[in-house]
Amino acid sequence: MLPTLAAVEEARGRLSGAAIRTPLVRLNYREAPAEIYLKLENLQPIGSFKIRGAANAIARLSREELAGGVLTASAGNMAQGVAWRARDLGIPCTVVAPETAPETKVRAVERLGGRVIKVPFGEWWDCFERRAYAGVKAHFVHAFDDPDVMAGNGTIALEILEDLPEVDAVVIPWGGGGLACGIAAAMRELRPNCKLYAAEVETAAPLAASLAAGAARQVDYQPSFVDGIGGRGVFPAMFERAQQLLDGSLVVGLEQVAAALRLLAERNRVIAEGAGACPVACALEGLAGAGKVVCVVSGGNIDLAKLCHILTES
Repeated sequence: MLPTLAAVEEARGRLSGAAIRTPLVRLNYREAPAEIYLKLENLQPIGSFKIRGAANAIARLSREELAGGVLTASAGNMAQGVAWRARDLGIPCTVVAPETAPETKVRAVERLGGRVIKVPFGEWWDCFERRAYAGVKAHFVHAFDDPDVMAGNGTIALEILEDLPEVDAVVIPWGGGGLACGIAAAMRELRPNCKLYAAEVETAAPLAASLAAGAARQVDYQPSFVDGIGGRGVFPAMFERAQQLLDGSLVVGLEQVAAALRLLAERNRVIAEGAGACPVACALEGLAGAGKVVCVVSGGNIDLAKLCHILTES
């Protein structure tokens, strides 16, 4: 099931006071192969777009559903979105995170009052499928495979089109697919000729492999500083949505992502995490074509030590 345009528009009303309307700015790099624009979701209160989906999904829950608190599985950003709203509502929040989750994101969840349970990667991934975790009785908020979450994410499309109606392409980080499919569902209704691409890094690009095979596939996963996207596989339901909505997946290497991250900091004074810089790297490589290309800078929650290392690399 995909979110309808009406659901996306309704979600926009629910996000008032939770998510902000982020700016769309031109990348200050005129040598680029396209006219690149940045949708700065790194400026959200939690430093990530995830506040949109989390806030909309939680707003749709009844008082009875919220009574036992909320539970999510996340490497960091969705966890912060759910914890942020849980704190506002005064309810418990539990997060199941992989052992590889960045400490900067774990600490952020704990500052918001969330409880973090670290587990092996496989056990974490199973939590997405089961939509539950043993011993925790709380309502599960899925990070991506949820129409309400996707509808919240889809509000980004409304803002892009208001600021740049003539957009030719949008490049969106692919993690679980909730961001890409949410934006694409609204875009296909409002500007059907706009090209819509997922962005992945070559160390973890399951969508590109799945699209090439015509079915959901597993890939070798290599952890890196690009921790907000990429995984070992694609949920079958999300793959079906991607096939229906997207024009393809663009894949770049870690060096290209690091270079884009440095360029964002130098030219626009934007701090992005690896996932947020990945669409920019794709656009800079010319993979999204010419014309007006919007890159969704999905978040800026990067560990400062990692950021300093990347910025000082030659």
